[in-house]
Amino acid sequence: MKMVKELFINVTAGSTRVALVEGGILNELFIELPDFQRLVGNIYKGRIQNVIPGMQAAFVDVGHEINAFLPFSEIGNLENPSNFSFSDNEDDEDVKKSPNKKFQKNKSNRNKSNDPAKFLKINEEILVQVIKEPFSGKGPRVTTDISIPGSLMVLVPNANYIGISRKITDKYEKRRLRRLAKEFKPEGYGLIIRTIAEGKDNATLESDFKRVWERWTELESKVKSKDAPALVYKDFTTSDQVIRDLFTADINRLVVDSKPLYKRILNYINDIDPALGKKLELKKGKGSIFDEHNIEEQYEKSLKRKVWMKSGAHLVIEHTEAMLVIDVNSGRFIGKKDQEQNSLKINLESAREVARQLRLRDIGGLIVIDFIDLQKEENRRKVFDELRIALKGDRAKVSLTEFSTFGLLEMTRQRIRLNLLHTVSNDCPTCKGLGRIATPDTVLTRLENWLKRFRNNANDRRLSVMLNKEVLDYINETKSKAVKGFMWDNWMLIDLQEDQTLSPAEFRIFSKKRKIDVTDEV
Repeated sequence: MKMVKELFINVTAGSTRVALVEGGILNELFIELPDFQRLVGNIYKGRIQNVIPGMQAAFVDVGHEINAFLPFSEIGNLENPSNFSFSDNEDDEDVKKSPNKKFQKNKSNRNKSNDPAKFLKINEEILVQVIKEPFSGKGPRVTTDISIPGSLMVLVPNANYIGISRKITDKYEKRRLRRLAKEFKPEGYGLIIRTIAEGKDNATLESDFKRVWERWTELESKVKSKDAPALVYKDFTTSDQVIRDLFTADINRLVVDSKPLYKRILNYINDIDPALGKKLELKKGKGSIFDEHNIEEQYEKSLKRKVWMKSGAHLVIEHTEAMLVIDVNSGRFIGKKDQEQNSLKINLESAREVARQLRLRDIGGLIVIDFIDLQKEENRRKVFDELRIALKGDRAKVSLTEFSTFGLLEMTRQRIRLNLLHTVSNDCPTCKGLGRIATPDTVLTRLENWLKRFRNNANDRRLSVMLNKEVLDYINETKSKAVKGFMWDNWMLIDLQEDQTLSPAEFRIFSKKRKIDVTDEV
């Protein structure tokens, strides 16, 4: 039985959220925040700020607060992408009209005889496209390999080929699309025909090409007229991009709760594929579209550290600066077989859930998974294969290794944008991202050390100490004698007061003599 695939779009004052639901299960979630400026896909006329051969990279000013990172591997024409097939009689050629003309070299030849550091000059202008969002203090990652996406095709100015999506399997349809594309493809430019183009007639294909070509000519005009750094092409918004990439024939329906967005999507699909209009619905009546389809609850669970599964086992997902760590626990699972078989059952279920969580949370980078230990190699292989199969549905690029000597499974997942947790949340101002706060005794120790330093540097002897209620109650109940002893030993008069605006780890100190806050004086 074919699984029902649905898209739901919820528009509020705070965000636009797009949910991909398969068989009632939330598998992917895209969030667009009004204050967040999405960069991936944008093209900039930048200025080279620094070239570092030791890092095999250059840094480019694109107008962002942190310079963009341009690896040498992203300079020049890329080899044919693995997810597209190309005709045998069409070779990639250098682009005569490319804005980055002198960098358009074949990768293998460049690596052997050309050092990009010799060509890149500080303060020189260069055209780059963002391929990864800035994250964790790092600037955006960029490439000189420019592409302009359309609804049915992608224009690649730095190449000369016609590529057909491998998801189109009919060889006669591939030949037809290639023949039609040849009629309007300009010399010195590449075209990649998307999956959604299957079955479209010549007029529809050519119309989409004209729209893409207009974007490219507008970009060229901005490159000539604007000084670096400058934005010369802005990619689709998140909601529009999701419709462009995900609203295909295998989607059963798309439901929107915003009338303006509904009209915009309807106009868009009428130009591309009017048949899809039958699958577009506008939610009517009151109530939340995410609540009606059990999406809100699944979304809230996706932000938690602990993920419970049907068997009673659970995952613990921990974000760190360097990697993401997933721990598999048996939890409340009560098996009826021996330990090895029970562990195998939990691990197989966990492998499927891990793949889903990675997609849903949009987690990228290095990922380490600690499955429950298995003694038999054949069982470890079953878990590896289960995870590999589950990851096939992921549109991001993933790389998976076998179990290590210590029983850990390592993998990487392509990172393009911020993961879900970092998109919808900020670091806690109390714990500063640590995830834990100081105990009352630790706060008391810090306070005592502060008072001793202040005693040595100032003549004030009468102070008011403001504390969180929880810490103040703890001191009054268990440390009142110690506080009095401290005042006698240091000849100070200290008045402890409650300030509920302070976190449990904070304190503020006021001088009664000067009537000012003196917390920052020492």
